[in-house]
Amino acid sequence: MPNIRLRLLAVLVVLFGSLTVAGAGPATAAVPNSLWFDGTALTVSNGRFVDGQGREVVLRGYNVSGETKLDENHGLPFASVADAKKSATALRALGGGNSVRFLLSWAYAEPVRGQLDTAYLAAATAQMGAFLDAGIRVYPDFHQDLYSRYLFDSDSWYTGDGAPQWAVDLGNYPDESCGICFLWGQNITQNGAVKAAQYDFWHNAHGLQDSFLTTAQKTMAYIKQNLSAEQFTGVLGFDPYNEPYAGTYDSGQASRTWERDLLWPFYVKFRARMDAAGWTDKPAFVEPNLFWNGNVSKEEGGLLDAGAIGSRYVFNTHFYDQKAISGVLMWGNASDGQYVTDFATVRDRASALGTTAVVSEFGHPLNGNTAGKAPTVLKAMYQALDSRVKGANWWTTPATSGPVLSGSQWQWDIYYGRHHELMNGNPDKVLTAADAWNDEDLSAVCLDDSGTPVLRQDARLLDRIYPSATSGSTLAFTYEDRSRDGSTTLTWNQVPSSLPNVSSLVGSGQYSLLVWRSGSGSAPTELHLPASFPNASTTVVSDLGTAYAPPAYTSTTPIGTTAEPGGTGSRRLLLTDTDSGTPHYALVTNGATSPSASLLSAAKSELAAWMASKFA
Repeated sequence: MPNIRLRLLAVLVVLFGSLTVAGAGPATAAVPNSLWFDGTALTVSNGRFVDGQGREVVLRGYNVSGETKLDENHGLPFASVADAKKSATALRALGGGNSVRFLLSWAYAEPVRGQLDTAYLAAATAQMGAFLDAGIRVYPDFHQDLYSRYLFDSDSWYTGDGAPQWAVDLGNYPDESCGICFLWGQNITQNGAVKAAQYDFWHNAHGLQDSFLTTAQKTMAYIKQNLSAEQFTGVLGFDPYNEPYAGTYDSGQASRTWERDLLWPFYVKFRARMDAAGWTDKPAFVEPNLFWNGNVSKEEGGLLDAGAIGSRYVFNTHFYDQKAISGVLMWGNASDGQYVTDFATVRDRASALGTTAVVSEFGHPLNGNTAGKAPTVLKAMYQALDSRVKGANWWTTPATSGPVLSGSQWQWDIYYGRHHELMNGNPDKVLTAADAWNDEDLSAVCLDDSGTPVLRQDARLLDRIYPSATSGSTLAFTYEDRSRDGSTTLTWNQVPSSLPNVSSLVGSGQYSLLVWRSGSGSAPTELHLPASFPNASTTVVSDLGTAYAPPAYTSTTPIGTTAEPGGTGSRRLLLTDTDSGTPHYALVTNGATSPSASLLSAAKSELAAWMASKFA
């Protein structure tokens, strides 16, 4: 809203004289298709993300991208702003995302100790702006894996990313070797050079951590100054450090005490740097020990001794099914409810910390020995983000379903299969295939021969209905995507036979059901509408009314559709209630063709009775 933009403009300050740019800051341009309730800053309140209208917000999207790990575009996610715009449009229109985790590189931000590369930051900030202008919220991440590429020999089987060469040169680390490693991640705990470098960072050897924190502060100040006020409103916060791990524990130390004595104090320092850079109102997206929730490698953690960290932090975690990826420890595919317990643990840990959570990385390889598991693994992960309850039990026990978790899938790389990466600088080892990084193959997108982004996974899986903004609080949510495993359609949440008219309406189509308790705000509840829900085949049954081919949204229309902000062609369903503290429901399906008024009425009666019995 205009008054919010004016307040933000009034508080923009430059905290580092070396970064001052003469003249006025960037011009502010409205995001296309925005409505009066769009574009407000998100904060954390009562264990959830909320917007300026007090609506509960769910973030869904992707990591942009593993390209930052590579040298071919000098640590940037994209070769150009034009490519960033192309990617943002596709991410919104094809992938259904409303947010991205935007990777940055310490190595390229500070290639010489004490000297910030403003050309790198200018390019990264401009690319970030392409997503913000498309109505996509952003949380930057200073990314690292295996500490640094400069630890690895030119002929190594593996590589890393993160710290600059000068930081590695200070350490005089042993020659890298992982021994018998079947997966690149084993380097974290088996490669002596990686372990020693991680240890040095967390103990601030050679002032490494101090240098990192100073660079992070200058980076945040630069981003704030060089985005418009409206763009900066769309920046969610900052992820200080990807997948932290001790390297080696001190004598008598364990993962939990390492988190308490080294990791959490680092986050407190980073939080102070955010405040100094003008990011006071934005949370730090803090990650626990990498292995706190592993299902093979597991170490006690989850910031258990941090106390109530509150609204200035977000509990930020990753989840990969190590058993499924191994190809040995989990035979067969994932099934209904496979990860609801794992993701419930994330919800509960965030609640205990007094904040909200985001699963900032999840995914599964799309090529290789275990790629056949990907359709079911990813479906089960999205299912667990949506609800605490497996599909078979959802209609029976919906009241234990929420809240809906935010998440960013790994990854969205439009250069998939078209790379030209000199691995560890070796001109005789040029990587072009897949993600061009340690044999990974996880990008959900690629470019076709005409240069157009296309999905590599089932669109039904990725482009999903989710409650992007709920006016009040979510009580329960489910989405049956009917995604496919080869030629088999996966249906894990069948409408029960006790609701015959609802079942008839849904048929073999996709459907979602949102139950929420209204708040006191006047802004509508929003659900993202996938491309598989064109207006002409979308049916809504709600206590607010029923609609087949819903009308265009107006402030007096209880059920309506309109474009999502950003001009990407993506759409949303808007549901407007006029009360406070009242349970409401909305079933959305694309399974019906011109349903009769009597069928809509009968389905509404069934859902009303179901609501009365489950949410009395």
